[in-house]
Amino acid sequence: MTNTGVRPPLPPFTLETAKMKVRAAEDAWNSSNPAAIALAYTEDSRWRNRHEFPCGRREIIEFLTRKWQREHDYRLIKELWAFTDARIAVRFAYEWHDAAGQWYRSYGNENWEFDEYGLMKYRYASINDLAIQVQDRKFLWPRGRRPDTHPGLTELGF
Repeated sequence: MTNTGVRPPLPPFTLETAKMKVRAAEDAWNSSNPAAIALAYTEDSRWRNRHEFPCGRREIIEFLTRKWQREHDYRLIKELWAFTDARIAVRFAYEWHDAAGQWYRSYGNENWEFDEYGLMKYRYASINDLAIQVQDRKFLWPRGRRPDTHPGLTELGF
């Protein structure tokens, strides 16, 4: 695996550093900036995301660019599920709407593995979409980082 840069916190993870890593990933994805997000992954990172299998930063950027061309007004919450030395499991939910204005809440789980520099080398995601009504939305902060005062998944009952 080839790497550029260091992305603290580094493995082996503690409860505190695993939570920090999850929040950093949530914040990055809520930026909807594919090039910046890709820097958190090894140059040859391997993904499984639904039916797609991006490999490497270039394909990750292409994947995320396509994703946000389809998924408008994206808002994401991630929550730590479990961790070991260099692995973290998260559950997540995000809300978005399509070009026709139909809102969705997408639920899923991710398994991550990191290299010694704190870069993610593997990301395996399983995701399901649920159509929702606009009045059922729960992720109502302005675009960007979720405010610290906004409830997480557990507090929202997800």
